[in-house]
Amino acid sequence: MKKNVLILVFTFLFVSLNAQDKYMTRSGNLSFEASVPTFDEVEADNKNVTALLNIKTGDFATLVLVKAFKFKIALMEEHFNENYLESDDFPKATFKGKFENFDMAKLSDKDQKLTLNGNLTIHGQTKKVVLYPMVSLVNGKIAMNTSFKINLSDYNVEIPSIVKGQIAEEVHTVLDFELTAKQFQIRYTANDF
Repeated sequence: MKKNVLILVFTFLFVSLNAQDKYMTRSGNLSFEASVPTFDEVEADNKNVTALLNIKTGDFATLVLVKAFKFKIALMEEHFNENYLESDDFPKATFKGKFENFDMAKLSDKDQKLTLNGNLTIHGQTKKVVLYPMVSLVNGKIAMNTSFKINLSDYNVEIPSIVKGQIAEEVHTVLDFELTAKQFQIRYTANDF
């Protein structure tokens, strides 16, 4: 019995220590713009992006629910979900990658440009991308922001011919995250032993 309790205690310690290696957010911001001059603005914002960073390995991942993008024009949002991104068939976009030479000890309140290599999946298509986010550490939180361009044709997103000239083929995208240490809460009662 004592051996089982010791194993359980060490398991809890390992889980607790391992949890300190992860920083995350569920309220990251992702916005994009695909506007063309003289036509309606084509831009949207998603303030519910999940991101996770393992500070020991530099592994980084994000999950974006496509239907969470909000547009100024409701009809544009409907077309985005039904005709372009087909969010019923492809409900999420993801990024999985790794920072080059990530070192938590070198982060400070001053922005540092880091290199992040990974795979971006949109509309069921995955492409290798390299991002160059600015990263800093402020009040125990990791702030990260970057911008990059996405070519719709790389992800098989087709623009109907009727609006072909009204939507840019290259989409300007901006990410803003504030990651905090992930905490696990484990509750046990005497009956669990």
